[in-house]
Amino acid sequence: MYIKTINYTDYNGNARTEDHYFNLTEAEALEMEMSTNGGFSERIKRIIAAQDTATLITIFKDLIKKSYGRKSLDGRKFEKSEEIFNEFKDTEAYSILFMELATDTKAATEFVNGIAPKKKSDAPAPVAGNVVPMN
Repeated sequence: MYIKTINYTDYNGNARTEDHYFNLTEAEALEMEMSTNGGFSERIKRIIAAQDTATLITIFKDLIKKSYGRKSLDGRKFEKSEEIFNEFKDTEAYSILFMELATDTKAATEFVNGIAPKKKSDAPAPVAGNVVPMN
């Protein structure tokens, strides 16, 4: 699970600091990997090598959407839905996160590796290696 603390100003002018939660299960990661010709990781490497920023933007949006959710109070579930994602997407917090991922290689790599399922050793399983910013 990747927890991102985001500071932003809401639409009433109030300063806010919120924790946002992102996670991919092993099943979700495998589905992404297997549903992409040549594998998801290889696709990202090809996109980076080709400097295809338009496709990379689409992938970031998709990764945020697929991984965003809310942890249940008892910790048993990580709830995801279109409604939960849209509530996040409609805030400045989403915009701040998206812009950070699009322009900061370190932040993008940290996010991608942070949402990846943990290996049995509890170390993150890298999804795509280093991610190149879209400057």
